[in-house]
Amino acid sequence: MLKGNCCIMVLPVVPLQTNDSAQTFEAFVDQWFIDKEHYLRDLLGLISRNGCDNEVNEAQCKDLIDRVIRHFRQYFEAKARMIGDNVFLVLMPTWFSSFERAYLWMGGFRPGLAYRLVINNVLDLTEEQSWRINTLMTEIKEEEKEITDEFDKVQEVMTSPPMLELLRHGGQLRNGLGHSMALLVDQLKSVLEALVECADFLRMKTGIMLIEILKSGQTIRFLAAAMQLQLILRRWGMMRDAEPDEYV
Repeated sequence: MLKGNCCIMVLPVVPLQTNDSAQTFEAFVDQWFIDKEHYLRDLLGLISRNGCDNEVNEAQCKDLIDRVIRHFRQYFEAKARMIGDNVFLVLMPTWFSSFERAYLWMGGFRPGLAYRLVINNVLDLTEEQSWRINTLMTEIKEEEKEITDEFDKVQEVMTSPPMLELLRHGGQLRNGLGHSMALLVDQLKSVLEALVECADFLRMKTGIMLIEILKSGQTIRFLAAAMQLQLILRRWGMMRDAEPDEYV
């Protein structure tokens, strides 16, 4: 099982050059986090008022849940376009701080993190809910492992002697091998795109299926915890990146 930033061995093959689409996506991410702060305030407001504990406010809770889900879906839709433009950049995203990147798996959070957020923040699960969530996460962990195993295979190819030889020669090999290696890189790029898309699908699937198990009030607490974690990591990461390196 890979730890930390699992994509680091792949990245040297293709330069992480930014382009217009990357700059557009980075601007989208900045605004997306600003919107997230607004949604978090709404979620915390409902929690403080126990706003989902009666039938009168149930519609309000479901409306907010739907809007928050759309907020997350917008990110995945925009990210899907970025994957097609530069999957290597998605695996080492410049729009996240180095601190945030340390928590990434296949360009995003591990799906299993959603389980821990539910367990730590939704303390009124029924026995049936707990059983359904545990069953779901057993399936999710298996799918997560399959994606990781496939990525390991890609890493083995990227660190093979022919690939290392290509790197030593700046991407040009004699006897026509450079062209063959370029084709191999394109093939690996397609594989990586498919793997990241599968990882994002698994992330969305995990969140949606957990929400289907939870009640409205429980979902509000789960979504608030997820947003708080993302915002805390981002603020802390940006602060750390902005600090001068004392050891330079």
